[in-house]
Amino acid sequence: MSRIKTFNLPDLGEGLTEGEILAWLVKVGDTIELNQPIVEVETAKAAVEIPAKWAGQVHQIFHPEGTTVEVGSPIIAIDTDPGAGPIDAPSTTATPDGDLPTPSAASLAAVEVAPAEGMVEPGLIGGAAPGGRTAVLVGYGPRTTAAKRRPRKGAVPTQAAAAPAPVAPAPQPTPVVAPTPAPAGNGRGGATNGGLVLAKPPVRKLAKDLSVDLGTLTGSGPLGSITREDVQRAASGAVAVTATAVATSAASFGADREQRIPVKGVRKLTAENMSRSAFTAPHVTEFLTVDVTRAMKALDRLRGRREWRDVRVSPLLLVAKAVLLAVQRHPMVNSTWAGDEIVVKEYVNLGIAAATERGLIVPNVKDAGRLSLRELADALTDLVQTAKSGRTSPADMSGGTLTITNVGVFGVDTGTPILPPGESAILAFGAVREMPWVHKGKVKARQVTTLGLSFDHRIIDGELGSKFLRDIGDFLSDPEAALLAWT
Repeated sequence: MSRIKTFNLPDLGEGLTEGEILAWLVKVGDTIELNQPIVEVETAKAAVEIPAKWAGQVHQIFHPEGTTVEVGSPIIAIDTDPGAGPIDAPSTTATPDGDLPTPSAASLAAVEVAPAEGMVEPGLIGGAAPGGRTAVLVGYGPRTTAAKRRPRKGAVPTQAAAAPAPVAPAPQPTPVVAPTPAPAGNGRGGATNGGLVLAKPPVRKLAKDLSVDLGTLTGSGPLGSITREDVQRAASGAVAVTATAVATSAASFGADREQRIPVKGVRKLTAENMSRSAFTAPHVTEFLTVDVTRAMKALDRLRGRREWRDVRVSPLLLVAKAVLLAVQRHPMVNSTWAGDEIVVKEYVNLGIAAATERGLIVPNVKDAGRLSLRELADALTDLVQTAKSGRTSPADMSGGTLTITNVGVFGVDTGTPILPPGESAILAFGAVREMPWVHKGKVKARQVTTLGLSFDHRIIDGELGSKFLRDIGDFLSDPEAALLAWT
């Protein structure tokens, strides 16, 4: 059995066919442990860290950061017995433009490819890892169809030979060259002490945009992690600047004063989904303006309770609860159009649209209707924090049945949201403002918001949509009375 094992980019779930290598967390020559994160890959769903399937020493890295790799393509080779002496293998050297050559059949002949799905080793899916942990990566196993690799710039196409030409053995082993120089870092952007320095994906992206070497920074975040402020201070020299200011500066534009941003990852998937939804499902949007003064007072009383003092309580919590209770009264709203049938779902996977640096994502709280108010508050807090940190997994963004988009956090009153594919309704929650309102026959200053409900008119007619929106509004007008009457 070969001591050199090659790991292919796994299927990260949801039928994704490719991923972009955001950052290598190791470099050639590093000693790694089983299940240690080795590379961060961005798919159209999320940025995920892929753990090592074997312990050993990094022998070869096939693709540099920024490369888009198809599922099933080799990404790294690991020497599982580095103490056994040198290896006679074809050399790997970087090209002048920094790209690594595509691994050939000859270069892979002496290595063992990662086992297909079902051939589980200890520490992988279905096997026990040290400390009782289990790798959480979804969909291990190479792609069943052959991957087609896009040609590199300047490459001359050649006809495939009937059989690989014999390769003359090298007189001595040639050292493997790392894909990118890392004189002061460790591949993740960190110190020279050999340890991994933490930096979230948005922070690494910001550092890349600002041409800041993370390996030269000292993190000020938790556990020594690099923060946005650290990167911004390094980019400005002394004065912190915002990422927006940098992105819109003159340096970001070319001589023609135009900036071209590649459409990929989350932004590409969002564009495809929204275009498909907008031209497939007939959208209808209704609006309702609601006096939420009592709801805001109820939130204040909730925050004052001892058991809620450490819980993040926001108006979104009451809106989510209102939607879940309204679904119980109108279950048809929580359904999917399936061509010749309508699939009504008893469970509610409540999606919350979140704006991140990677684009708009919609993670969802699984089976939210079964959660208590406190459990719902904790779930929403975890969901938002995970999304902002760029750690939302593909599983958390799949299977949504009903969505809320909180446009009020941007100071917007309401909007006409587009349905996520496969869902029949989405609610836009606008800003809560103090406005003149007729209350008990007198004009008073009250807390007011506007709700916008878009729905699929193939499933939800005007009557059902209006009743659903009205019930949400009734709950927000007096949540305490609604909880007593509806539950």
